[in-house]
Amino acid sequence: MPVIALVDCNNFYASCERVFDPRLTGVPVVVLSNNDGCVVARSAEAKAMSIPMGIPYFKIEKKFRKEGGVALSSNYALYADMSQRVMSILAGFSPEQEVYSIDESFLGLEDFGDLPGIGQAIRSRVRQWTGLPVCVGIGPSKTLAKLANHVAKKRPEWNGVCNLIGLLESELLSVIGAIEVGEVWGVGRKITGRLEDRGITTVAELRHADLKTIRREFSVVMERTVMELRGISCLAIENVAPPRQQIMSSRSFGQAVFDLPGLEEAVAAYTSRATEKLRRQRSMAGGILVSLETNPFKPNEPQYHPSITVPLVTPTADTRALIRAAHNGLHRIFRTGFAYKKAGIMLIDLVPEDDQRRDLFTAPDFSRNSSKLMATMDALNARFGRGTVRIAAEGIDQEWKMKRGRMSPCYTTRWADLLKIAARS
Repeated sequence: MPVIALVDCNNFYASCERVFDPRLTGVPVVVLSNNDGCVVARSAEAKAMSIPMGIPYFKIEKKFRKEGGVALSSNYALYADMSQRVMSILAGFSPEQEVYSIDESFLGLEDFGDLPGIGQAIRSRVRQWTGLPVCVGIGPSKTLAKLANHVAKKRPEWNGVCNLIGLLESELLSVIGAIEVGEVWGVGRKITGRLEDRGITTVAELRHADLKTIRREFSVVMERTVMELRGISCLAIENVAPPRQQIMSSRSFGQAVFDLPGLEEAVAAYTSRATEKLRRQRSMAGGILVSLETNPFKPNEPQYHPSITVPLVTPTADTRALIRAAHNGLHRIFRTGFAYKKAGIMLIDLVPEDDQRRDLFTAPDFSRNSSKLMATMDALNARFGRGTVRIAAEGIDQEWKMKRGRMSPCYTTRWADLLKIAARS
């Protein structure tokens, strides 16, 4: 029988901030989205104040600050670095690891003896080496491991580790049976509503649902979810994440952009970021989609939401070529007289980097020299920080850049922000 653990960092963004600023411990903390717009992460104290996820911050700011709350801008560099540290630690516990998200990882724990003890060892090591709290859920399938993690977080009596392996049916249902069906991994809001219409409101009821009926009225995927709830593992741990089929980069602007040069800079910057990810998974793009948006929350202003797909003659991972294609598309959809609030690009038609298709007009050495140049750029940026070397089309001042007026220092990725510890005299 498979033994799968799901390790999840508690209130990850807020916890990262607390590691480097202990004054935030015990204080309600929320982390805001791009341009300090909406709440995207909450500490336990903020959740206790019934602050909903996704609410615009301006709606709660006055009351939140009055009650001692602290709001911070998203510090993506800090969170990504802390995530990498956590995942590296977890890799030391098992040769089978699937990094599921920035703060979650599945581990294979077959042939391990004391499972609760392993869970506590994971929690202790991550806390000691990074300062971050985690909970561990253990089960015979990914779906049950997810639910076990939910129990470990919500019920203090489990001390952060919930192990469902070896429980009798009655014991298992006493632990997870009453959990609302919407908490099951893969059961979204729409499916929850459809299940509730059929009288299925809890994990126990979904677990005992008829498989043929579930498959007929929902999907094969939903049938597998029910089987996973019964302890039949249908989803193996993926040690190597499959390549993405599309790569998107999109951001709202810190202020409205009216002119083409500003949009060119933004589109170039987003394309550059996406192309780094493209090369990281050793792929090339056969086309690029470019989109623009005005502000839908200002209906009194003229609205315009165009997009265009630009195919390439041959697939490429060269940032310069993809920026040229993106600008080509941008020039075709740009219209004056609009206050643009957002732009985005999507790399499409991805193929492996060893795809050798060439056109008749490409110089033989171009592809080889391009790969060397891109590899050099990536190496420099990896060593000295993102944006150390970049394409000139991305601009210098970037006045359109998103606002992050409440951002904490980049404690782990910028020398100037490194914490200084003074010795006591």
